[in-house]
Amino acid sequence: MTIYRTVTLKRGKEESLRRFHPWIFSGAISHIDEGVAEGDVVNVCASTGEFLAVGHYQIGSIAVRVLSFREVPIDAAFWESRLESALQMRIAIGIADNPDNNTYRLVHGEGDNLPGLVIDCYGATAVMQAHSVGMHVCRHEVCQALLHVMGHRIANVYYKSETTLPYKADLRQENGFIYGGSDDNTAVENGLKFHVDWLKGQKTGFFVDQRENRLLLEHYARGRNVLNMFCYTGGFSVYAMRGGAQSVHSVDSSAKAIELTNLNVALNFPGDSRHEAYCDDAFKYLDAHDDKYDLIILDPPAFAKHRAALHNALKGYTRLNVKGFERIKHGGILFTFSCSQVVTKDHFRNAVFTAAAQAGRKVRILHQLHQPADHPINIYHPEGEYLKGLVLYVE
Repeated sequence: MTIYRTVTLKRGKEESLRRFHPWIFSGAISHIDEGVAEGDVVNVCASTGEFLAVGHYQIGSIAVRVLSFREVPIDAAFWESRLESALQMRIAIGIADNPDNNTYRLVHGEGDNLPGLVIDCYGATAVMQAHSVGMHVCRHEVCQALLHVMGHRIANVYYKSETTLPYKADLRQENGFIYGGSDDNTAVENGLKFHVDWLKGQKTGFFVDQRENRLLLEHYARGRNVLNMFCYTGGFSVYAMRGGAQSVHSVDSSAKAIELTNLNVALNFPGDSRHEAYCDDAFKYLDAHDDKYDLIILDPPAFAKHRAALHNALKGYTRLNVKGFERIKHGGILFTFSCSQVVTKDHFRNAVFTAAAQAGRKVRILHQLHQPADHPINIYHPEGEYLKGLVLYVE
C-alpha cells in the first residue's frame, strides 16, 4: 500500500465503495489519522483495516472523493493515464481532433474518474476548474500531465476556480493562466465561431454541454421567429440564425451577456438585421410579448444547487414554463431545460407537465434531451446526470 495517512470507515459503511461509488460521506467515517489536512491524498480502509480506495480528503459532507479503487500512487503517471483515457474517449466519439469543432469537455469530474476536476478545451487554450481542495492542491501536477498528454493541441492552461472551491477552505484563489497565455478567446463549435469569456464568464466561459442541443435547434429554426431566453453567450441564437430563422431575439438580465451575444452574432453573421438583443428580466419580457414567437428556448441557470432548494426550484420551473406556454404561438416548438443536479428527470418533467396543464395547452414531446457524450456519466455515479431538456410541440 502507498504510504498515505488513513481514513477508516465505520463497520458496514464500505458497501458503497464495493459498488465503486466515488464519494465517501463524513457520517461513514470512524477515524481519521492525525495530521490529515484538507486536500491531502488519503487511503480509505474498512473497519477491518482492508484497503478500499485512495482519494482526496476534504472537510464537509463529502469527506473523500475517490481517485482509485486500487492501491496506486497519485503521481505524474496516474494523472497522465487518466487524462490519456479521457482524450482517447473524445477522439473515439469524434469530438476531439475535429477541424469543425475545437470546443469540448476533456475532463468531466466523476464521469472521467477524476472527481472534483473539470477541463474544457477552447482551441489552443484549456480551462481547468477545481471543485475540490484536493484538485486545487494538485493543479500544477495536473497541468504538467495535461500538457504532456495533449501535446500540440494545447498551448495555454487557464485556471478558473475562484468561485468553485469551498469558500470555507479560504484558499484565496485568483483566476489566471498557469501555463502560457493568450488574448485569442475565439473557439469553433460545429463550424460556428464564439468568443469564450474564460476570464469572467460562467462555468469555464461557455456552456459546452448544450452543443448537441443547439445543433438540434438549428434543425427546427427555419422560417420561425425565435426567442432565446437566458441567452448568456447567444449560442442558441447563432445556431437558429444559421438554421434560417426569420427573426431571433436574445434576452438576458445581464448586460455583459447581451454584449457577448451581440459579439458572437456579429462574428458569424455581420450586419444581419434578423437579430436583436434585450437586457431584461425573463418574466417581465415574457409578460410583455404575447403570441409573437413560434420557437422559444428556456435555458435558465440552476434554480437549485442543493436539496433544500428543490421545492422552490420546481415551483420556479413550473412558473417559467407556464409563461412559455402562454406566450408561444399555436404550432410552436418549446425547448426547455434544467441544469440543476438535484432536479431529476421525473421532477423536471412533472414541473413542465404541470405548467402545460395550468396554461391549458395541448403539448407533445418531440425529444428528451440530456448532456452530450463529452460529459459522460460514470455508471456507478448516477448523480452525474444533471442536464435535462424537453423539446415540445405546442398546439
